[in-house]
Order: sequence, then C-alpha cells, then structure tokens
Amino acid sequence: MQLDTEEQIMLDIITIGEAMIVFNPGSAGPLQFVNTFEKRVGGAELNLAIGCSRLGMKAGYISRLGNDEFGRYIRHFIRGEGIETSQLHLVDGYPTSLNFKERMEDGSTRTFYYRDKSPMATLSTSDLDENYFKQAKILHLTGVYPAIGDHHITVMERAIELAKKHDVKISFDPNIRLRMWTKEKARSVLEKILPKVDILLAGDEEMNIIIGEKEPRAIIHKVKDLGISFVAVKQGDRGSVGYYQGKIVEAKPVKAIKVVDTVGAGDGFNAGVLYGLSQNWELTKILHVANTIGSMVISVVGDNEGLPYYEEVQQKLGEVERIER
Repeated sequence: MQLDTEEQIMLDIITIGEAMIVFNPGSAGPLQFVNTFEKRVGGAELNLAIGCSRLGMKAGYISRLGNDEFGRYIRHFIRGEGIETSQLHLVDGYPTSLNFKERMEDGSTRTFYYRDKSPMATLSTSDLDENYFKQAKILHLTGVYPAIGDHHITVMERAIELAKKHDVKISFDPNIRLRMWTKEKARSVLEKILPKVDILLAGDEEMNIIIGEKEPRAIIHKVKDLGISFVAVKQGDRGSVGYYQGKIVEAKPVKAIKVVDTVGAGDGFNAGVLYGLSQNWELTKILHVANTIGSMVISVVGDNEGLPYYEEVQQKLGEVERIER
C-alpha cells in the first residue's frame, strides 16, 4: 500500500524483518524433554521496534505474515505496542514462521527455526514504498533478514538505496545466526553492507566473523575508516565500548537482578542507543542507559517482555522514585 501525502506520519525509526511465533518452553532443559510451551511473539527487528516504541520513539515495521491465526495474532500484538503497521500485510499460502526456544538453567538458550516457506518471500523490491522511507529518520537493519534467503539480500539493498536517497540514517546490527547461514556466507554479504552504515551496533564475536577483529578498539579503528559515525561494540556481561564524535568510551556492565533469559538483550541495548541518539545524549550516557536496558531484558523470560518503558529505565537509574503502593 502506497501512502498518500495526507496520510504521512513522521517516524523516528523503521525496520524490515520477519516476526515469528515463539514457543517458550514450560521448563528448563533439552527441548526433547520439554512437554509444554507458551506462545509468544519474537523476531530481532520487531524486538527493536518494540524497544524503541516503549522508550517513546515512533516506530514503523515492514513485514509479511501468513494469513492465518498466528499471523493475525502477531499483527494485533504489534499494533498493541503502538507500532505503525501500514507496511505489514498478511499473505495467503505462506504459513507464519515459528521457532521453539530451548532454555537451560543458567539462562542460556538455543533456537530451532521453522521458517522454510517464509511469508517474507513475498516481499519484493517493488513493495518498498519510497514515501515510507522519506518520512523516517532511521532505517534499522539486521543480518537476520538477509540470512532467510538470497532474495532478501536484494530487498535489503533496495531499502538501503531508498534510505540513502532521502538522507535516512542506516542503523545495522549484524546479528549473525549460524543456524541460518555459514560464517563464510554471512561475511560475504555483511561486509558489503558496512560501508553504507551510519550506526553500527555489533557484538565482538560477530565483527570477528565479518572483519577478522574481535578487540573493540581494533574494530572501531577499522570501521570508522569506512565512514561509520557511531559504533557500539556489545560485550555482554563485560559491558560495551563505543565510538562517537571522535571519542571512545568503555562502559561497565550493569548487573542484572537475575539472569533468566538472554534473548532480546542485544535488541534492548540497540533500542537504548537509538533513543539516546535521538535525544542528543553524550556517548557515556548512551552506553550506560543501553547497558542498563540490556540488564533489564535478561531478568525477564521472553524475547521482548523485558523491554522497558522509559520511566522504568529512569527508576532503574535512580532518576525517579518508584512508588510501590
């Protein structure tokens, strides 16, 4: 659907990706011994959109879902999060993708995907509405979308072209899923995207795959020469290292109350960074808030259930008092 001029609403961020039904296990341990599951909603790009929306940003989501009960459920869920969905459509003949999550006692997880006939296969370059890009400030992309299939690489390239045409900043998280493609294929595709990126949000292990560098400062020095203006290297429980406006900052980790589910922590971190940039914060504050959000996410079971609203972040930071009753 093309947007008419009078329908246009300025968006802080838009993203492209596949939402899925996530079946969370009812107990910890190997999946073969789990007998009950709880239906949730997930997807890296969707988690990012939810995280940004809860922090107060206006987010838009470009996607395709199966025209089935799961697809309808996900669409209602996304709308309930206040995300703009004019570019999200239900399609016949393609079942909504699923994943089953395995969770161990220490909070670590594995994911098993069922997405061979993905509804995203029906999204083509001609479906990308230029007006939708024109009204956005940031386009967020991840390495998950192109890993679904080669067709998606072409769509991503077109999305980048439209964003560049209208001075929309490109935010990118490699988010390499080795269950979906090999290290070699990921490197060959993602290294071509880096020179087009403005905001890089990456894990150190991922950058080691793409550019052969794992140490944060080495990563920063290598990618800033490509023209990337903001870099955040995520190191999990070791914190993060960032580069912005000629300054490098090492941010200490924020201890989680309890680690119960690590999925979504990186997406929460990303949302914190993008919100901080929208508020023109200094790099030190951006990284601290992003680390704080990541620690909040891993204290809650689910891909996006732990993504906080901004007032909850303020409470965690001690900026406002939390009133219990």
